[in-house]
Amino acid sequence: MIGSREAGGFVPPILALPAVLGLALLVLPLLALIGRVDWTTLWADITAPAALSALGLSLGTGLVATACCVVLGVPLALVIARSGPRASAVLRAIVTIPLVLPPMVGGVALLFLLGRSGPLGTLLDQWWGLRIPFTTPAVVLAQIFVALPFLVLALEGSMRTAGVDYERTAATLGARRWTILRRVTLPLAMPGLVAGVILCFARAIGEFGATALFAGNAPGVTQTMPLAIYTAFNGSGVDQGTAVALSLLLLVTAIAVLLLVRAWRPGAPR
Repeated sequence: MIGSREAGGFVPPILALPAVLGLALLVLPLLALIGRVDWTTLWADITAPAALSALGLSLGTGLVATACCVVLGVPLALVIARSGPRASAVLRAIVTIPLVLPPMVGGVALLFLLGRSGPLGTLLDQWWGLRIPFTTPAVVLAQIFVALPFLVLALEGSMRTAGVDYERTAATLGARRWTILRRVTLPLAMPGLVAGVILCFARAIGEFGATALFAGNAPGVTQTMPLAIYTAFNGSGVDQGTAVALSLLLLVTAIAVLLLVRAWRPGAPR
């Protein structure tokens, strides 16, 4: 009896009602989505040419964006984790901005920076004749903008938790900085790195708002799965059966991501 009370804590029983309602609000829409899937045509819907084009573009750009996030995010996470309290707080706040910023605003910001009238876009156009907006690279940049914080924050927290004691020990034994990073720092932070990479990829393939404004919605060029789903429910592009099938595919991906992240949490049951 005592163990049961300790496990349940001292939560007032009346709070179970809003808790159940909140859970229902999260679960019921997903069940409604699953209920609308036409299982007899699911495979045909997913393998339709328009669906395969959107799926391939999402996966391809998502992988490229994730690789770029690793190249840029690992050093940034290391700098934040090893900076002083004030500097790390400022850097962490800057990295967090894309998480709380509406994705549409991110798309507008990228357009103003890299568009033909933007400062960087003008230079790229004049020097090399490059125009990034409404191209496939624009999809990748939009995905990097919204997904990078997931990797940086997950890895930075893991590095901060690991501390610097082992690094100092390795340094006293004569290990160089790159050796310490490769043999000590990154292995200790590996759960955070793996979790960050998985979350980063999931966020990249699910990106919609920044991509729509900065890259557009051209089939085969910039139309990713979220954009194909949106287009279908607005009466054009892929049909609604395909849109529902792609929605289910994204849902399955999200669940798989959660399971992978849980498996890589320190102390998680195996």
